[in-house]
Amino acid sequence: MHDKALELNIRTGICHLLYAYDIGMSTDLAKCLERVALLGGSTTLSNRNRRAPKYFGYDPQPLTIIQEAALPAVGAYAVSPSVSLTFYDFGAVSIGYEIGFAGDLEDVRELSIEIEKNDALRSDSRRRTEDIMRALGDAVDHPLVAAPVEDYSIFEIKDFDLSCPAGELPKRAKGILAQIMRAEQQALSAQESSDSLACCITYGLDDITLIDWNAAMIFDRDADDVCAVLEFANVELLELRFLDYQLDASLDRSYALTSRPRSFSRWLPGWTARTIRQISRMQLEGAILFERVSNAPKLLGDQFLARVYRLAAQRFHLSEWNASILRKLDTIEDFYQQIHSRAAGQRLELLDWIIIILILIEVIIMLLPRHLPGL
Repeated sequence: MHDKALELNIRTGICHLLYAYDIGMSTDLAKCLERVALLGGSTTLSNRNRRAPKYFGYDPQPLTIIQEAALPAVGAYAVSPSVSLTFYDFGAVSIGYEIGFAGDLEDVRELSIEIEKNDALRSDSRRRTEDIMRALGDAVDHPLVAAPVEDYSIFEIKDFDLSCPAGELPKRAKGILAQIMRAEQQALSAQESSDSLACCITYGLDDITLIDWNAAMIFDRDADDVCAVLEFANVELLELRFLDYQLDASLDRSYALTSRPRSFSRWLPGWTARTIRQISRMQLEGAILFERVSNAPKLLGDQFLARVYRLAAQRFHLSEWNASILRKLDTIEDFYQQIHSRAAGQRLELLDWIIIILILIEVIIMLLPRHLPGL
């Protein structure tokens, strides 16, 4: 429930529904631009590329294209025919859909619930990603649309009438705002409601941004930069989750390599070098992707956007994902050092056996004339 005295009329609102995918090791954005230019038809470049947020120090700048398509409605809400695809150089893409809405908070809650129940746009986003991947060709290194997907909803209220300062909304409409953020029809407990609205930030008297793990709400006349920060944070979460999964698989392979039973094959030339190269490659690939994702955005000179990013990182638990990844990279390094040390020990052991064999041969040669006088 919310304060009956609260008056909120939403004249213009847009729900940005985002789906993030990992598509490969890295993306050559210059080649992407060339491939997209050849597509023509319903695929065009976005104005977002020319009007890049001035406070973002991306290097290189992500590439956004627009595809026109007939899309199914989400409940009673029509989906804009313009779909955005934003490519990042570290091998990720964010698919964005827009749903217009108006009315009051009850209407926004219904839209949030309809989005949660709807799988059509999620399926369309994966199909669209796979289709564009075929068109991009060698612009993507090791192309593969990974299974994990990270979805996020941003409810941007651009034109509205509010009977109180925007900063008071979490107090005056706590219950229904929490239902919107969590896509819940039923009323939530005071504890759950407080948790869903814990990360909020305001700049002026007539704006507020609420950030939760599944959705965000922005009351602001011009929130393009804030939306861009949240979109990148969602992509970063996807990449960290995917990298964490890859490192789990790398740890399993590293353990299998280091715990093989001792056999004759270990003494063959090149076995140790191949094992070290395999583990080193896994370590290097993980470290490179981690650095690319972590260093992609640099919010230059805008403390408000930096605070928005910190709140999103807090809500998405990015620091915990970072710590987990660093710990696993260190563990792979331990496996590498273990294999390297074992290889050095085996080389010394092999040299010892060679010396022993040579001594035995020398002794045998010295004794042969005594026992075989005819030689």
